[in-house]
Amino acid sequence: MDTQNLADLYELPALDWPSVTDRLAAGYEQAPGGGGPDRHTTWLTTLDADGAPHVTAIGSLWLDGSFWFETGRGTRKGRNLARDPRCTLALSTREFDLSVQGSAEVVTDPATVARLAAVWAQGGWPCEVDESGTALTAPFSAPSAGRPPWAVYRVTARSAHAVATVAPGGATRWTF
Repeated sequence: MDTQNLADLYELPALDWPSVTDRLAAGYEQAPGGGGPDRHTTWLTTLDADGAPHVTAIGSLWLDGSFWFETGRGTRKGRNLARDPRCTLALSTREFDLSVQGSAEVVTDPATVARLAAVWAQGGWPCEVDESGTALTAPFSAPSAGRPPWAVYRVTARSAHAVATVAPGGATRWTF
């Protein structure tokens, strides 16, 4: 991993990637009233066929060193990722604003899909593995996720950028 301190101009130390990932692993509530100014929203940017960015809010998890999310394959973001898996995720926590650039891949391993379903269900979304064993279903999801079944995506990071929002401050870019 390459670490670049973007705040040395102000004589601030580089942020520590393990501190960022520890904070993500502690969880970030997405329900209203749960974090940030009112909640933590993850923003996903994909690329339309003409190269234009498409930005949408999603629910996400940080687990095993990666961001995970779900959506229907027929949604705009799902179609964009099928054509070009490059994407960016952005999230604000109390401690930092973070963007992660990488690629999203559909995960169909039944054990992994079941594990993610259990984590989401534990967090309050009553999802379960569908009949195929490779996707999710539930009585509801975000309207932007489309109709079930919902594919599970894992984002593999190529780089990340964080700006501290608490003292002492700082800004850092990591390349993986």
